[in-house]
Amino acid sequence: MAPPNFQGTQTVYLLPLTDDGAPDVPGGHQYIYLPPPSEPIYNLRFQIEGASSICREGSLWVNHPEKGQQFDRSAFKEYKLTPDFNRSIEIDIPIVQAGAFAFYTTYTPLPEFSTKAVTTPKPTRTPTYYFDVSPKLTLQNAPLPVNALAVISVLSKFMGKNPEEWDKHLSGIGQRGYNMVHFAPLMQRGDSNSPYSLYDMHAFDPEHFPGGEKDVAAMIKKMESEFGLLGLTDVVLNHTANNSKWLESHPEAGYNLETAPWLESAYELDTALLKLGEDLGSLGLPTTLKSKDDLNKIIDTVKNKVFGDIKLWEYYVVDVERDSKAAVQAWTSSNDSMPSKGISGIADGISHLTMSDAKNWSLHEQAEFIVKEGLRGNDRLGERFRKTIDPAVSAALLTQLFGPYSKSANEHAAHDAIHNILNEVNSRFYQEFDNEKAVILDQLSGRIEYLRLAGHGPQMGPIGKGSPLIESYFTRLPQNGTTKKHNARSLALVNNGWIWAADALKDNAGPTSRAYIRREVIVWGDCVKLRYGKGPEDSPFLWKYMSEYVRLMAKYFAAFRIDNCHSTPMNVAEYMLDQARQVRPNLAIFAELFSGSEAMDFVFVKRLGLSALIREAMQADSTAEISRLVHMHGGIPIGSFDPDESTGADKSGEANGDSNGVKPATQEVVHRIRQSDVQALFFDCTHDNETPAQKRDGRDTLPNAALVAMCACATGSVVGYDEIYPQLIDLVSETRHYTSVSSESPVKIQAGEGGIGGVKKLLNQIHTLMGKDAYDETYIDHKDQYVTVHRVHPNSRKGYFLIAHTAYPGYGNGNGGFQPVHLPGTRAKCIGSWRLEVDQSQEAKDKTWGDKQYLRGLPSATKDIRGVKVENQGDDTTITVPEAFPPGSIAVFETWVPSAEHSEGLDKYVTSGARAAFKDLKLRDLNFVLYRADGEEKDVSGGKDGVYAIPNHGPLVYAGLQGWWSVLRDVIRNNDLGHPICQHLRDGQWALDYIVGRLQRLAKLPGYDRLKVPAKWLQERFDAIRKIPSFLLPRYFAKVIQTAYNASVDCAIEQMSDNIRHGPAFLKELALVSVQLSGITESASLWPHNQVPCLAAGLPHFAADWARCWGRDVMISLPGLLLNTGRFGNAREHILAFGSVLKHGMIPNLLSSGKVTRYNSRDSIWFYLQCIQEYTQLAPKGMDILKDEVKRRFFPYDDTYFPWDDARAYSKTSSIEDIIQEAMQRHASGMSFREANAGPGIDSQMSDKGFNIEIHVDWNTGIIFGGNQFNCGTWMDKMGESANAGTKGMPGSPRDGAAVEITGLLYSTLIWLDQISAKGQYKYKGVKKGDAGEQITWAEWAKLVKDNFEYCYWVPEDASEDSKYDVNSKIVNRRGIYKDLYKSGKEYEDYQLRPNYPIAMTVAPGLFTPEKALKALGMFDQYLLGPYGAATLDPSDMNYFPNYENSDDSNHPWKGKGRNYHSGPEWLWPRGFFLRALLKFDSQRRTTPEGKIETLQQVQRRLAGPKKMIRESPWAGLQELTNGNGAFCHDSCPTQAWSASTLIDLYMDAAQLKLA
Repeated sequence: MAPPNFQGTQTVYLLPLTDDGAPDVPGGHQYIYLPPPSEPIYNLRFQIEGASSICREGSLWVNHPEKGQQFDRSAFKEYKLTPDFNRSIEIDIPIVQAGAFAFYTTYTPLPEFSTKAVTTPKPTRTPTYYFDVSPKLTLQNAPLPVNALAVISVLSKFMGKNPEEWDKHLSGIGQRGYNMVHFAPLMQRGDSNSPYSLYDMHAFDPEHFPGGEKDVAAMIKKMESEFGLLGLTDVVLNHTANNSKWLESHPEAGYNLETAPWLESAYELDTALLKLGEDLGSLGLPTTLKSKDDLNKIIDTVKNKVFGDIKLWEYYVVDVERDSKAAVQAWTSSNDSMPSKGISGIADGISHLTMSDAKNWSLHEQAEFIVKEGLRGNDRLGERFRKTIDPAVSAALLTQLFGPYSKSANEHAAHDAIHNILNEVNSRFYQEFDNEKAVILDQLSGRIEYLRLAGHGPQMGPIGKGSPLIESYFTRLPQNGTTKKHNARSLALVNNGWIWAADALKDNAGPTSRAYIRREVIVWGDCVKLRYGKGPEDSPFLWKYMSEYVRLMAKYFAAFRIDNCHSTPMNVAEYMLDQARQVRPNLAIFAELFSGSEAMDFVFVKRLGLSALIREAMQADSTAEISRLVHMHGGIPIGSFDPDESTGADKSGEANGDSNGVKPATQEVVHRIRQSDVQALFFDCTHDNETPAQKRDGRDTLPNAALVAMCACATGSVVGYDEIYPQLIDLVSETRHYTSVSSESPVKIQAGEGGIGGVKKLLNQIHTLMGKDAYDETYIDHKDQYVTVHRVHPNSRKGYFLIAHTAYPGYGNGNGGFQPVHLPGTRAKCIGSWRLEVDQSQEAKDKTWGDKQYLRGLPSATKDIRGVKVENQGDDTTITVPEAFPPGSIAVFETWVPSAEHSEGLDKYVTSGARAAFKDLKLRDLNFVLYRADGEEKDVSGGKDGVYAIPNHGPLVYAGLQGWWSVLRDVIRNNDLGHPICQHLRDGQWALDYIVGRLQRLAKLPGYDRLKVPAKWLQERFDAIRKIPSFLLPRYFAKVIQTAYNASVDCAIEQMSDNIRHGPAFLKELALVSVQLSGITESASLWPHNQVPCLAAGLPHFAADWARCWGRDVMISLPGLLLNTGRFGNAREHILAFGSVLKHGMIPNLLSSGKVTRYNSRDSIWFYLQCIQEYTQLAPKGMDILKDEVKRRFFPYDDTYFPWDDARAYSKTSSIEDIIQEAMQRHASGMSFREANAGPGIDSQMSDKGFNIEIHVDWNTGIIFGGNQFNCGTWMDKMGESANAGTKGMPGSPRDGAAVEITGLLYSTLIWLDQISAKGQYKYKGVKKGDAGEQITWAEWAKLVKDNFEYCYWVPEDASEDSKYDVNSKIVNRRGIYKDLYKSGKEYEDYQLRPNYPIAMTVAPGLFTPEKALKALGMFDQYLLGPYGAATLDPSDMNYFPNYENSDDSNHPWKGKGRNYHSGPEWLWPRGFFLRALLKFDSQRRTTPEGKIETLQQVQRRLAGPKKMIRESPWAGLQELTNGNGAFCHDSCPTQAWSASTLIDLYMDAAQLKLA
């Protein structure tokens, strides 16, 4: 095969979709985070199995824009999903823009399979799924990855005069190595002067930016060009300042009593509480709270007076008098006053009420009826007495109680009755109010206590007009010329705030929330909450105003921080970010989320395309906790596995599937998408955190900053942190200006006074370098007061190592007893070591914080630490810190791995050249390279060698690469560095020696010298990694194994048929079983004198000697594993070999290399003849095999037995044509013989009668009969073995008589022979019948079988039709099926539902009436089909026992010694024949392409279990069987030839299906 002519490299991120359209990525949250857009453009590839359910009239819809298009969230491009059973659909989306993007699929669901007409399900769609693309940030024309960001937060009001003071601060920030400045909002502030209470979102703060936009533009330009800083700004979407002038013109932008009438009760309560605060003195209540008793007096007043004064309960209850009058009025106005469905219909909805007994209902039941049917206005709170009762419902009840209204009726009694009922109705609502009231009082008490009494609270002074009792929940707009134009109810606007543990997706001021009436909101009195509604149509001004605001911000700033993101309505955030990204497509978005749920965090991150969530180091309250946070954000462990296919493995650019476009011949680098963790922007301190000097120890400023800087994520800090500010700055009330040593003089990497600026410069530089170059691997270790962090590049192995001595209260001044650190295989150089000294005396704090003009840091200095020792022993390093290494100290080192100094070359080297090294291997070679079970390996080595055993794990399943890959696959996927294989590799290099040594030994076998080249390749790659540190060996060992494994698999697939090479992954996995099970052994061959590869029935049970090669197993497996994979030479060799040992017109069940053959399987010859038929149809010049001559083990037409080494053996010769004819004639003549060497020597379990074999044709029907109740001549061949159960010598399923599959195979052979005979390709026209010698042609015999088949085998659905068939109605258990047997020794066994008739349907569909066949397949599907295989017996059968355990030695007649082997356990290979039959007959009834596609999808749906099994199995195969309902069976062979082969056959059938 010529190498592809590559035009370039195409990077692909592969996203498979499941059958239901969900992303098929590991993990629960399915967060997909892709890298920034690149040049050349990379593709996101959706991969969908061609016959998935979503392909049924399916389309994939993706809203990622094409190049040059503007993103429109609602504009989804359609990609039609054209079903194809034999291909995967691959749709490539070029990724050209950053942001959050969505996809979903629409399709018509697949109906449940039925043989009858079914209603077509309505078209549907999957949920919407998301993928995020990281922004491509650049600074000074160089890429700046998000993880390389070093951010610092500043508040403009503390920056001083712009530009003089601003430039100094910004310059100092840039010099300290920061590359992004986070500005709290720079817009004009409201009355409170809080930077987050914005007066005008469109106007920059005139104090600092008198020129408005022009000044901001100039600042940003200077920041980027001169100071090396990008700009990040807060974006405030939830609220505006309470004095914002524009609110007076647009009160509808807020929640007021018109736009949110459900807040009326909250407003009334709020107003009353404000008044209470003003009236405390006049009411004799304390105005200055000094104790909890004082507080309780006020709370009692709220409870006993305020609630009563405003009659708060009226918002919860029904107006009884109003609704009673309305009820009576409705009753008196019409005799027919009743709901349309009638009173009976209403009452029927209340299970325990009976209308005939309505007069006897209790008062509670009457109220229940009224509430259920008549209550209106209970959907939300609103105006007083919003709850009402429908008069018609009340009148209906009155009619039942008093009869239809007449002039003589007692209206007064009726009024009293309904009045009482409504009072009962109200009882539940008063209870609701009481519960609400308790919550209100509790919230008020807690909040007032915090504000007035708590030591950690603000301890506000006296309560009065200027200092209300509690914060107001409402801003009341002033009365003026503008506001008088509005309804007065619209002028009270609810204030914004937050709620503990609130649902982040719920509007806390919306109609379904009661947070404001319950006083659960911790309110910001200076901020009015904005009301967006469902979309721009609900509040046009607000949407436009805020859109202009975010677009203005995006014009100048490279990144946003969404303030209060968790309370921002999702639709608003999506819309506004879309607007911003239109201005700046590569906008980075950060947010704090207080959702209280990781799952909810993912919702926001996915839908908004958040670049990172803000995390805070100052949340840690111990060294252990800061270590945990650093570990969380530190990256992947050192020596981690590369999750993608090895980069240099010479993968071809050929796509496995159909694409939405024509692909050039390119070298593809495919990255398999795995779920991502949420990215972090990790702050050492934020402007909301207490400083280290407050919370810990001021000295911890340095180690805390260093630990954060070592993390593999974006990092941040705040002005004042580096300067050691003694406490948190009050953002609202503070007026002083920043000071910093870094703003006054050049910043150098060195120790110095005035904070940690010089050292922080180094930390930031290292952090940015590691982020830019993707130093993604990290090792974190915590010991007592210390945390060490080692972060390295995965390829170059260069890194940085940090020792941080944290400083928490009580740590003292010593070095904490830190032991020397050993870095194996790693050299290190100390860049610097420093300690931080801080004057934390109260005097220093008071003096520093007492400055009236400037914000200053505590007196502090970083000092160099001398005496850090770096000692090298070879390539190992030991680092020792001196005694003088107190809390607050750090040491930073540069590290490298000498043995991997050219490791980028090493990565390429160990992953390249494999295709060339493995390309000349034949499939027989690849059997050695990839597989070989322990028994095979020992057989070929004379017992010297076996599979490799890993300590604490156990033996591998194969000696070849598959054995290693089956373990490494999951280790790599889970990055499981703690797996025993990793520890074993770190402990020594025995595995490397074993792999190379094994192949070198095998290469010395005759005919296997081709193995020398891959052995040399492996030796050279292993030699290249032997010198690297042991902790890196698992990573590089995995790279070598993965590369070799992929090259081997590719080499195998490339030698197979086109359908395999271009087929879906599952088909390729099945096809590899052919390589797995076909190999050479010393003890087993197809010939006694010639060692050739032969097909094993399964592994490891059938690895060698007599147990390896079975006639029946081989012939069932040969079409799939050898013919349909294109291995025609191997197939021919098996056909010739088994033809050579024909005896009694049969092939042996046990071949034993032709030496000790046993002829006891009646079905094997028919599978053999089917194989020859299919060989002639599939192989090139296939008919030639009929003329091939083969030497005969025994004499033709002679039952004389003699040993294999007798002179008579192999002395005669026959053609395959003659062998076929001999088999046909012997059966036509009939046979009666006793097995050669009968007795315990060949079968210790069988009774004497079982060795007697009889076969004959009933020439009335043409059907072949055979066997007896003491032998088992078909595949269900379990012989009873239990002496305890008394079943020794009693077959579990003798299946004597005429087995349905044999009849089908017979008919298939007869039709074939008739066809080739008619063409002159077969010289025989027929056979002689029995002893009479009467000639019968193939066509005549076939007609006999066809004419009688359904009469003999069909069990009608309707018993009335039994007379038309040979049916004993009394014995029938299941109808609408084909009998398993005809005229067996036990009549009931004929009627057992077993999985055999689909075999006959597949090979001989002409025997079956299509309607009957389809019905029988439906019964199979309903009763026999399991998750993986097919039950071997009807679950309703009295002999059904689904769990096989061969070691069971009980006295149970079926379970004892596993006699139930074929009486319930679910075998896999019949599933293939069932699906082939289903494909054949279901597609016949379909007349349209859409219908035939449905057939394919029904089949595809039933392949889910086998796909799962082969992909999870370490044996890379399909099991022999499972127990009931797919349960694992310990005695099952883990990979079985026929289990895989019949499914390969299915794919080949599907490839021939014509849709049109």
